[in-house]
Amino acid sequence: MEEINDLIEQRIKKLNDLKELHLDPYGGKFEPESTTAYLKATFVSASKEELETNSASTSAAGRMISMRDFGKGCFATIQDATDKIQVFFSKGVLNEKYALIKKLDIGDIIGVLGRLFRTRTGELTIEVRDFVLLSKSLRPLPEKWHGLKDVELRYRQRYVDLIVNPQVKDIFAKRSSIIKALRDFLEANGFIEVETPMMHQIPGGAAAKPFKTHHNALDLDLYLRIAPELYLKRLLVGGYERVFELNKNFRNEGISTKHNPEFTMIEFYMAYKDYNFLMDFTEKIFTYIAEKALGTLKVPYGDDIIDLTPPWPRIPLLEALKQKGVPDEAITDRDKAFAWATEKKLDIQANASLSKILDEIFKEFVEPQLVQPTFIIDYPVELSPLAKRKTDNPDLVERFELFITSREIANAFSELNDPTDQRERFLKQVDAKNKGDEEAHWMDEDFVRALEYGMPPAAGEGIGIDRLVMLLTNSPSIRDVILFPQLKPEQ
Repeated sequence: MEEINDLIEQRIKKLNDLKELHLDPYGGKFEPESTTAYLKATFVSASKEELETNSASTSAAGRMISMRDFGKGCFATIQDATDKIQVFFSKGVLNEKYALIKKLDIGDIIGVLGRLFRTRTGELTIEVRDFVLLSKSLRPLPEKWHGLKDVELRYRQRYVDLIVNPQVKDIFAKRSSIIKALRDFLEANGFIEVETPMMHQIPGGAAAKPFKTHHNALDLDLYLRIAPELYLKRLLVGGYERVFELNKNFRNEGISTKHNPEFTMIEFYMAYKDYNFLMDFTEKIFTYIAEKALGTLKVPYGDDIIDLTPPWPRIPLLEALKQKGVPDEAITDRDKAFAWATEKKLDIQANASLSKILDEIFKEFVEPQLVQPTFIIDYPVELSPLAKRKTDNPDLVERFELFITSREIANAFSELNDPTDQRERFLKQVDAKNKGDEEAHWMDEDFVRALEYGMPPAAGEGIGIDRLVMLLTNSPSIRDVILFPQLKPEQ
């Protein structure tokens, strides 16, 4: 720390020296003619002689990430948003201004004007004929500018992470292209993008504990959105038939490699379809995005190669439990399920229902095995209070969850549009909440009223954008794909 403080003091002295020379160390407008990537691509095959003959001149701007002083000359590398390029400061060219090189540090942002040439080693370089300091860096880049390794520090100081780890920029560029591909696909299939409230009087649409806030002007407690579902389905009632929202959701839950309390999802709803249609549609979505983002359906992830080639297995939830050794009697009898789970060292609440117990067993013993794309279908009604019942088994609903790399990445169902059934299920959720279930749904009378006007049969789905980006960028933690993840306060 003492060494860092000394370096900062040296840089502050240079800053003050520049001010005494009436030079602005935080310059104004500078418009580079070219990006570094454009220069390297355009002149990739230009020979040394061609560059000398044509005297190609240009201007560029970027952060200095390396510097090598040879007395009468100085080589540096500047990095912009696209790439990096070498620049050469010559005392013979810059004359008196060359003395200002001594006031520059690695990390400074500069603009340069000059001509392109090739060094003896053949490297494309800008010979600087003039330069301007655009921003003085007062803090040295980490580890002698060769990379930032401390993971927590990378997340906390993402701005530094982006400077010194170019591959991190690539992840977020790919994230942008993934979201664009998803939007393009839905719009090409007749969906319109909408926006719904992020502050709700009644949090709904998912089983989750919400964050609470207060609206001063209305003197009203509100909750940050846990899901946009109930508002999007109101739009189906209103006559829209295909809608989607790219949305931020907030769930007051733990933080892990899979979970961040603020996360991004896309939810879409389409009238006159069911969950069987959605499974086919989901395969098309994922294969389209993978082809656009990666150009392949064989996706490397950790030690695995994820094959997104359809069709993907479709396994009923209860069948998946049986395949992993859960006995038949534990699947149908609550007390036997509790005893089996307890014997397996699962922490199950004493008053948990059969469905809740089976859900915990699934998470512990089945989910970790679902590495390749797999639809788990047909969930108990209690676990899916917004989904339509199966006509041949009313104890189950037409729902699927898509698992890839042992993570749920999408959740979908045929939507419940029977207002009487919906009211009854809300009431059961209220009873569960009164008994201590913090994640149970609330009663939403206005949503029931909307259903009473008539909602067409529909299918809806939510896809976790962060987890999708994790998959397609081979990122092990959700924090790797969120620019500014939530962290504990800095000590």
